Parts: sequence; C-alpha cells; structure tokens
Amino acid sequence: MLSLKVSDIDSGRMVLRVEQGKGRKDRHAMLSPMLLDILREWWRIGRPKTWLFPGQNPVNPLTTRQLNRACHAAAQLAEIGKPVSLHTLRHSFATHLLEQDIDIRIIQVLLGHAKLNTTALYTRVATTTIRKVMSPLDRLSLLEKRSDPPA
Repeated sequence: MLSLKVSDIDSGRMVLRVEQGKGRKDRHAMLSPMLLDILREWWRIGRPKTWLFPGQNPVNPLTTRQLNRACHAAAQLAEIGKPVSLHTLRHSFATHLLEQDIDIRIIQVLLGHAKLNTTALYTRVATTTIRKVMSPLDRLSLLEKRSDPPA
C-alpha cells in the first residue's frame, strides 16, 4: 500500500485500487468512510501530487523502512508493550472482522487470499469469540428439552 497514488482512491465505489500488491496482484481494498475523511484531511494538509504517501524525495513513494519506523513510533506513543509490526495490523483487522461474525470467506476476499487455509492462518480468534460458540452436543441437549412432553 506504500505505492498508492492519489488517483487510486475511488470514493464513489469506496475502494482503494492496489496495483501489483502482494503476489504481484492487482486488487481492490475496502475504503471506510472514516479512512476517507482522514485521507481527505491528509490531502488538504500535504497536497501530495502523485504518491498518496510521498517519501523524503516526493518523486518516490514512502519506503517500507520509513513506514516501519512510523509504525514502531506510534506503538511506542500508544504505550503498547507487545511487539508491533505492520503485519500485526493485518492480523488485527482479520481478527476484529471475525469478532463481528463476518464470514471467513469475506475476510478471505478482503485480505486478497486465493486459499481459505491462508486466511485461517492469518486470523487470530479471540477467546471471547470461542466462548460464544455453542457445541453441537449442547444444541442436541436443547432440542431434547424442547421436545420433552409436559409432565
């Protein structure tokens, strides 16, 4: 996402066009209204010409190293004790979607995975989500209670 151009924002369809992303694939990523507002504010302040996030030399996009440094600085400012990386954001995105009961196949598409197994590896299911799942055995018990004749 470092090589995003200002022209890659499609606010009409609420997507970001990612050219030659991971796996050299072109794809679209969802664009939330909140992120669109933030990007518009960034554009008003920074007035980027070509690259949405220009590097030190505005002719080039921000480098991975520069973005990693910003990520670590933000984690430090937020007083996050655990190790944080850009990939942590991807895992967190997937986990939060799972916690909202979003179908894993939709998450697969949003992450741009060809195989569902890959999505399953990227997602970390929170303990609270696991606790909400009812065992098929418990469901059978509920069905038996409903079908018992009144005494």
